[in-house]
Amino acid sequence: MDAPSPETGRAPALDERAALRRLVDQAQSIVRARETSLVLIAAVMGVLAGVAASLMSATTQWMHEVLYWLAPGERLSSSPALASPWLILVPAVGGAAMGVIALALKRWRRHPFVDPIEANALHGGRMSLTDSIIVALQTMVSNGFGASLGLEAGYSQIGSGIASRLGLTFKLRRNDLRILVGAGAAAGIGAAFDAPLMGAFYGFEIVIGSYSIPAAAPVLAGTVSAVMTARLLGAHVEPLHMPLDPNLGPVDILPILFLGLAAAAVAIVIMRLVTTVETLFGMSRIPAPLRPMVAGIGIGALALYSPQVLSDGHGALHTQVGSAVTASVAIVFGLKILASALSIGSGFRGGLFFASLFLGALMGKLYGGLLAVAFPGFHLDPSVAAVVGMGALAVGVIGGPLTMSFLVLEMTRDISLSGFVMAAAVVTSLTVRETFGYSFSTWRLHLRGETIRGAQDVGWMRDLTVAKMMRTDFPTFPQDGTLDALRARYALGSTRIVVLVDAAGGYGGLLRLSEAYASLEPGETAVSGLATQRDHILLPAMNVKEAALAFDAAKAEDLAVVDDRDNRHLLGLLGESHVLKRYAAELERARRGLGAED
Repeated sequence: MDAPSPETGRAPALDERAALRRLVDQAQSIVRARETSLVLIAAVMGVLAGVAASLMSATTQWMHEVLYWLAPGERLSSSPALASPWLILVPAVGGAAMGVIALALKRWRRHPFVDPIEANALHGGRMSLTDSIIVALQTMVSNGFGASLGLEAGYSQIGSGIASRLGLTFKLRRNDLRILVGAGAAAGIGAAFDAPLMGAFYGFEIVIGSYSIPAAAPVLAGTVSAVMTARLLGAHVEPLHMPLDPNLGPVDILPILFLGLAAAAVAIVIMRLVTTVETLFGMSRIPAPLRPMVAGIGIGALALYSPQVLSDGHGALHTQVGSAVTASVAIVFGLKILASALSIGSGFRGGLFFASLFLGALMGKLYGGLLAVAFPGFHLDPSVAAVVGMGALAVGVIGGPLTMSFLVLEMTRDISLSGFVMAAAVVTSLTVRETFGYSFSTWRLHLRGETIRGAQDVGWMRDLTVAKMMRTDFPTFPQDGTLDALRARYALGSTRIVVLVDAAGGYGGLLRLSEAYASLEPGETAVSGLATQRDHILLPAMNVKEAALAFDAAKAEDLAVVDDRDNRHLLGLLGESHVLKRYAAELERARRGLGAED
């Protein structure tokens, strides 16, 4: 045990901890006070996210080479055929591993994991770094063993998890933490695809939910530093080779727009199919931990026809874009959709980000081939249609028209296609939102009972509950009391409203004092006959939006708050004007935070 210091009377270790605490407090104050500090934190986070993304990519590529007997650097989905029929069992082994992981998590980590979109929409950017690491490892197991999914969920999860951990360490404000989490997701995705513009707009459109000037510098700093780090570590993404002259004219915009409509329809079918597969597995008697293994057997069987159905399809994309349109393209297209639905619906971890790019390329290629047969006057090269379809279908599944447009631009290095890709993306996005209403990420949240349709911050609204807004200092009176007794207790003008209660403290209705004095009933009349709003009540867990709707339905200025609808024990009183005032104030504060106004 340390001896006390003669000067202070305290142990040296305690003095050192106090000095360290003061230093940490000063650092937190500086970070919160200056916008440049947030940019510096984002840049550091980007380096860490770039390292993590590079490690994930390298590890899963090594797993593919070992498990599927590939040559060094060979992509799994670009293999012409499996090296041995026995390799169809590899996805099943991966499914068994996922089942074991699921059992372990069910015992030691039972709470649901929060992804970046949910964190920013509902939790103010708060995420668990441990949970994020687990999700990243799960995606690596799934992808590494050949499940028909990409690593994008892991990339964005680990990047945003690192960002949230740093932001919580420096006690960032809610809006700053949301921006940093968006920057983390952007950094992870951008580093994996060597696409800083795509990564940045992924953060803006998908995770933050909007573009704002204050968010631009942190998101760009994080994404650029992540991409540069990945390049320094040797990560390389081969550009998508296109014909030297796409030869597109203004009239070609018409088939491009119809391609966008087709992409919207296919995107909705894919999302519905995933849900259907998940429902069928739920209805089966197969235990949940065994479902990935069963699905893995099916995925392996599909790979007997073509390994292009395995993993995310990165290598197959480069093969398909430049090759001829054949019947095999349609078969691979159908098998890839089925393999992806089996993967997600059974419990494998991963995303449809790159899988939707590959499927979009196949769809566009088929569309271009059919168009050439049906309308020879349209000279839309199938490879061009493949690139446009790639961006359009990805928008339908993932969302983010600008995100996918920039990705196609950075993958092809061909700016002449960007306008056509963006046109198809806009049509797809609008059609999916009007007819389906969700991207794949928000659709999954919807199936869990959430109502959010994007990453816009609605968590503050859920936190602002009736329990936090209600009054507890309100006048009460027995519901079986008389008018004379009420008038004797409360003088006219002393209060506006009185809450009636029974002998057990249960709610009995509201009574305006002015109406009690204006009543022509005899003084011995029970006040309960003048009570209003007996059946319209508020519950303490209701949020501010639900409370406003309750006031509108009751056409009331005041409502009582009770513990539950059965006991109806009185807890408080809440006025509509106060609810609307608090709602407007919080909404304005959120708006100012997003725009960084003083």
